[in-house]
Amino acid sequence: MSNWRFIQNDNKPPIIWLIISFLINIGIGIIDFKLGREFSFSIFYLIPIILVTLAFGRQVGLVFCVFATGTWFTVDQLNNASYSHPMIGYWNAIMRFGFFVMITWLLPVLQELEREKQISRMDYLTGIANRRYFFELLQAELNRSRRYKHVFTIAYIDLDGFKWVNDQYGHLIGDRLLCAFVSRAKNMLRNTDLMARLGGDEFILLLPEMGQDAAKFTVEKIQAGLLNEMRKNKWPVTFSIGVLSYQSGEISADELVKRADKLMYTVKNNSKNAIAYGVFDQ
Repeated sequence: MSNWRFIQNDNKPPIIWLIISFLINIGIGIIDFKLGREFSFSIFYLIPIILVTLAFGRQVGLVFCVFATGTWFTVDQLNNASYSHPMIGYWNAIMRFGFFVMITWLLPVLQELEREKQISRMDYLTGIANRRYFFELLQAELNRSRRYKHVFTIAYIDLDGFKWVNDQYGHLIGDRLLCAFVSRAKNMLRNTDLMARLGGDEFILLLPEMGQDAAKFTVEKIQAGLLNEMRKNKWPVTFSIGVLSYQSGEISADELVKRADKLMYTVKNNSKNAIAYGVFDQ
């Protein structure tokens, strides 16, 4: 879920990562020895510690803290380090070990904080962005569009007949329907597009760099694919969609969504299973 994490703890990596990390530790020690005492190299011993901590957790990370400290101390002795007191070398090793342990202890905490941050941005059922995160991203896209004069489109989607399916077949089937709907829609979107759940059976798409003409083609294709998914599963659900393309002008993210919502309701209150289009350009 996070870009900075090396490996997810949910899926333990193979033991080869331990071997690779151990070899990295030895390699750093060799480089440290070759460079001599004039170059401070101890921070690089954190590399294998970080790798194994993110991959296997604190306990294995602490073991590598011992390896890294031992390697550094061995290199220090082989380089004939001279101190004013013989205990200073041991003291330096203890200090490095303490620093390594501190990093090892903090990494899972930071990892958990990042995980919770990501979860707070996601819809618990479908795994797509939630309402709060969508508005953050929409505001960022709006700011970018104003600055660089780029167009974008949002599409507000309401599932006609979803409440009937939920009441008739139960919430388990309703949840399956929503997940199938999201999966099919995401497969038809670009990597740069965003899909979010605003609540219940209301969803929204953010389509950067897409004007009204391209949006018509894209949204109609998505609607056709979604209808096919519903027919395949024998779910009597259709889609009322309001599509609003932004070209220029001052407007808030909240007002943009309200206008797309209003377009959607013009469809909802009439024929349903159709698309209404609009453009904001002031």
